[in-house]
Formats: sequence, structure tokens, C-alpha cells
Amino acid sequence: MWTMSFRSSGARSWRYRLGIPSPRKSLWSHHDPVSLFGAEASASGWGQVEPIFDRLADSFSDGQSCDYEVVSADVSGDLGYVAAIEQSVAATRGSALDTYTLRVTTIFRREKGAWKVVHRHGDPLDVASTTALGRRREQGAM
Repeated sequence: MWTMSFRSSGARSWRYRLGIPSPRKSLWSHHDPVSLFGAEASASGWGQVEPIFDRLADSFSDGQSCDYEVVSADVSGDLGYVAAIEQSVAATRGSALDTYTLRVTTIFRREKGAWKVVHRHGDPLDVASTTALGRRREQGAM
């Protein structure tokens, strides 16, 4: 079940990059503690994380793809993690498409039989991705 939940997150992240925040929010626990150390914003507690997802989704005007290369993953009891390389092609507020690659670590917690994200850390993999995220900031993404 955990593997299925993670596989579905790729499609949900792609819709998120089309400006639709609800699919990504549905992956996350709404019960603290939750935390986000994002490539564009960080927060702790669902009350702070949720508005970041709304602002990020609003900043995307076109999402072409979001691919994951899983580097490692494991589950122990009610916690699991995935470390991956995430490559996205998306536009910001009507601009040209941009490609950026992030190193991401996602931690899941089992809640009532379902796996929910409780922490995500993402940072740019390379200089080109750092530059692409800088362009997003210049275009008012966050």
C-alpha cells in the first residue's frame, strides 16, 4: 500500500504544477507534527504548510511533467521514507517552461491505515536548478 501511495504522488504533483493544490494536500497529514523544508519555502505545522501549497500551486501556469527517480525507500512500523531525484518541467505565471531537478526526502506516517506525508525536504540538485528556482522567485512565485 505504501508503494502505491508514493506512485500516485507523481500524478498528484503533476496536477499541482497545473495550479491545482488539492491533490498534493490530500497526500499530507493534517495532524501535527508536519514540516516542510522546501526548495522555495519552509514551514512547521499544517496551519503554516497548507497556505504554502496554495501559493505554490497558484504560481504554476503550466505543468508538463514531474518524474521521480527513487534512490532509496524503506518502511519500519508506522513510518516510511523515500529519497528521490524529482525532475519537473513547468512554467511560472505564464512564462516559458523551465526544468529543475530537486533532491527530495519524504517521510510518511501511517494514519488510520493510510500513508500520509509528514515531512518533505527538497533542494536543488545542480546550478541549473538553482538558477531556474531563482527565476521563479523573480517572477513572484513565492
